[in-house]
Amino acid sequence: MSLGQLHYTSAPPGPDGSGFRFTALTPGLPQSVLREAEQLIGYEPPRNAPSRPSATELEAFPRAFSYSELSDGSRLLARTVYTGADYSGRWGNFHAHAVHLAPGRQLPDGALPVSAWESPGWAAATPEGGAPPALAALPPSTLLDPAGLIAFAASRAPWLAAVFTDLQRQAEDETAPQVVLVERDSADVARWVALASAALPREAAHRLTFTTYTRRPHLAGQRIVGVLPDDAHGLAGSGRRYRVHDCSAPPPAPDGPAPGPDGSEPAPWAVAAARIWSAGAFELFQHAHRLPGEPFTAGPPSALALCAGIDLPSSHRTAAALWACEHPAELDGQELDGLVQTLAAPRQEAAVPAAETAALAELFARVGANLRPETAAPLAARLLTSAVRSDEPVRPPDPGALTDEVARQLAAELGPELRAGIADPAGGFARPLRLLRVAGLLAVDCSDLVAPLTHRLAAALLADPAAYGGELHETLADRPDLHTALLRELDAAALAGPASVTVLLERAPVELESREALPYLRMCGWKARGPAGGGGGDRNGELRAVLEAAGVSVFAHPPLLRVAFRLVWGSDTPTPEEARYVLAETGADVHRPAETWPFLVTAALNGRPGDPHADELAHELLAAFSRELRPHDRAALLLLEFARDLRAGGAGPGWVDRYLGLRRAAEPVNPTVLEHVCGRIARRLLTDPGAGRELDDLIRSRDADLCAAYERAAREDAIHGRLLREPRYFADRFVDWNAHPQAGGAWGKVRGALLDGVLRPAARALAAEDLAAVEAALAKRGARHAEDFRAWNRPGALSRLGLRFGGRDSRPGKGSPRRRGAGSDSGYGSGSGSGSDDRYRDGGVR
Repeated sequence: MSLGQLHYTSAPPGPDGSGFRFTALTPGLPQSVLREAEQLIGYEPPRNAPSRPSATELEAFPRAFSYSELSDGSRLLARTVYTGADYSGRWGNFHAHAVHLAPGRQLPDGALPVSAWESPGWAAATPEGGAPPALAALPPSTLLDPAGLIAFAASRAPWLAAVFTDLQRQAEDETAPQVVLVERDSADVARWVALASAALPREAAHRLTFTTYTRRPHLAGQRIVGVLPDDAHGLAGSGRRYRVHDCSAPPPAPDGPAPGPDGSEPAPWAVAAARIWSAGAFELFQHAHRLPGEPFTAGPPSALALCAGIDLPSSHRTAAALWACEHPAELDGQELDGLVQTLAAPRQEAAVPAAETAALAELFARVGANLRPETAAPLAARLLTSAVRSDEPVRPPDPGALTDEVARQLAAELGPELRAGIADPAGGFARPLRLLRVAGLLAVDCSDLVAPLTHRLAAALLADPAAYGGELHETLADRPDLHTALLRELDAAALAGPASVTVLLERAPVELESREALPYLRMCGWKARGPAGGGGGDRNGELRAVLEAAGVSVFAHPPLLRVAFRLVWGSDTPTPEEARYVLAETGADVHRPAETWPFLVTAALNGRPGDPHADELAHELLAAFSRELRPHDRAALLLLEFARDLRAGGAGPGWVDRYLGLRRAAEPVNPTVLEHVCGRIARRLLTDPGAGRELDDLIRSRDADLCAAYERAAREDAIHGRLLREPRYFADRFVDWNAHPQAGGAWGKVRGALLDGVLRPAARALAAEDLAAVEAALAKRGARHAEDFRAWNRPGALSRLGLRFGGRDSRPGKGSPRRRGAGSDSGYGSGSGSGSDDRYRDGGVR
């Protein structure tokens, strides 16, 4: 590589003129470079410098050593010194010697620009001949020796982190402010550049531009600008352009690193770099530059610093541990031992931050097996101590990490704190579980504390199954006594509330293996983790499977049946058919101690109206639990049993009276029971040929539910079909529904609807011969009935006969008055009483 040379000073007249000019140039340098260089290599003496300095005073003038970037991407490395008088005896002369680096080029052998500070290769005067050859290299300075830089770093320790922080910002952002270093000696600015060049990543160090001295910093374009104290005035408060570090004044924070000019905290990488320089371990920077990791991350330099025993803040210890977790192979055995020993050493802080402890636990988990026992034990002891004394979760190390002596010391020191923390219910159960694991590692007896802890643990899990996590799972695996106690608690909870235990087992992988019976818990486990679909929709089959999962006989432990009922049906009620099946399979005797017979009663009373299993179940329950039934439930079941007798044809006369008596005893009656019984009575009234007087009882009862059921039954398709097929059945219904036209009440509301809504549509659908058959059947009941039917069925008869046959409401005051014998055109001369009596005097309706 060749470095083109430039010399600039005040010279006598010549071909290129007189005064300040380039006096010697390596051929081939572009004119654009010369024009820019001329603006960069000038010199202005300090403000208070003597006007005619002696030779000794001249040596004390600051040296302007600069490294600048030109517009074409090339670089200019220059040294400018004050020389006093020029050729004519006029004071103010200076000499600049510079070398030019083409774009993308560096000094030979990759030397950093600052290494040329006061290099022997700099000339003090213009060489003879006017055209110096290109330089092959600039020998490094002997003034930037390691010992001198270490001493300087120690003297500037309060400013190191803040300056390095600003240099990091510059490397990451080209628009970041310039760094202005206020020093009384320009050599100290060069030392600053040397410190920075060693700490910065190599690429950033080569791009770092600087000048060790200028009288006019606002005209300087370099990244680092060195000024004397007198020239720093006017820069304060311009933080967007300059970051001024006045190292000539006492440090603002004598007990620690100074904050930035704007009061900001230094960057983590900068703090690590400052500590390394302060400790004189600058050789660590070269190692750190070779380690993996993003530039300016604190992990690599912090890890190397800690390996060397350099103390760092907690955040850096955390960063170093996490970096070592990701790159354990980057540190040899000695370095790793040094890192762990430093991290395990006692700290001054009252409490170690949780992030650092977590990082140490992760590091120990990654590399602990590769450490010597004497190295691993102190870190394991520190982690266990943090696990006991920290409120944050700390993963304890494996049992083999402690030596016997360290374990005994920790047990004696931490034993009381362990027991107190396990017994403390204030903080939930997460911390007590961690402490219980630590107690197991240290062989601290806490067996008496397991039962109350397990009680709290079970309550918390049942309230929130999401509380079950990996740490709890590991603790249960480490502590069999805790696992056994938890299963007992859950078994007891399953007896009281199986649904919540089932939800827990669905969402949390609690291991259910145990030598103990735990029947209630096992049933919940089958329900939660059994085959998909349970019993495939067969709830009786599911009940059998749940009981089998208990592992013990339901006859020996009747409460199992109650728990099984709640698991299978939950808040639902078995259907009457399901309840009958259970009762037949288990027998009545087990339901009494199990207290499940009320489920069966509810199943009967909530059965679907018309379901024959409901009244059959009622009959079976009355026979099985006659002593246990409450009077109200007994009366309701008797209603259902009465419906069974009606269905089977075993009910004696007086259906309505029987119904009314049972209903009074059962009030308030379940609506489904009422609909079921009323529907059975209504259908018998509509289908039984001998139910005439029962219909009279219904009319007199004024029971709205029974009358409404009668109307619903009369509107069923089966009744409509019979009306169309059987003329005698039609005639019987016409006679029945004409009865008691002035009865009013519930029958009065129904009667007109039956005539107009049921019979009349049927009559319109009948053929002429069918209508004639109906009249013939009515004539056999009495001529008057046939006449009434012809009048009723005559077109337009509805309006004329409305007074005779009534409407849906025949109460007094509603519609026209109804009088015996009213309606001379109808031929229907009898009132309600005569119509009813004649029917039965003629030998019965049917």
